[in-house]
Amino acid sequence: MPTIAKNNDVITVIIILAVEPERQQELIETIIEFLETTVKHQPGFVSSSIHKSIDGVRVMNYAQWKTHEDYQAFINHSEVQEKGAKLSQFQLLDSHIFEVVVSKPDNHTPKITKGGFLTHLAEFRMKPENQQAMLDLANKEIVTAIKQNPGLISATFHRSLDGTRVMNYGQWRSQEDFEAILKKPDFEIESGYWVDLAENEFHLYEVVYTQPAD
Repeated sequence: MPTIAKNNDVITVIIILAVEPERQQELIETIIEFLETTVKHQPGFVSSSIHKSIDGVRVMNYAQWKTHEDYQAFINHSEVQEKGAKLSQFQLLDSHIFEVVVSKPDNHTPKITKGGFLTHLAEFRMKPENQQAMLDLANKEIVTAIKQNPGLISATFHRSLDGTRVMNYGQWRSQEDFEAILKKPDFEIESGYWVDLAENEFHLYEVVYTQPAD
């Protein structure tokens, strides 16, 4: 099963697509077909984990490649572009290359499994000059969050190589555990630690498919 590369021995590509709820399953099946017929056979491919948002409006692919060069060769290959043409009918919201910056707990390697933990993906968008300050604050906040929320299994912050994104891939025991933090008296999403540094949006996902390399 795929695991999060805490030591950055591979690169991570996070791709998010928007979809109408009634077409979410169609999008998932289109991605899986592309993965099984084309992507998994490409040099440098490591894994792909498809997540569907609980609210039905997004599908996220957490993909891993051996090197940046392998991924660039893949997306620039004309045959790959032709075979992936079906995906162009869906709206691409975000696609960036990331590296893991901090992951807690220290002694835990998050595993990505179908039907496993609830995934909380917090998307922070920022100017490149604010990325490091955002990461410094996140590094402090993550320690407190793990201690105060027993339902939070792991939290992993990723930084995009272009400086414009920070993604927190969090794994929760259940949706009830996640919603409990939103009900805490001192929780205010409008005044979070990221204010003045980044714009934040989050969605809850469940893993519906994983594909390791051949």
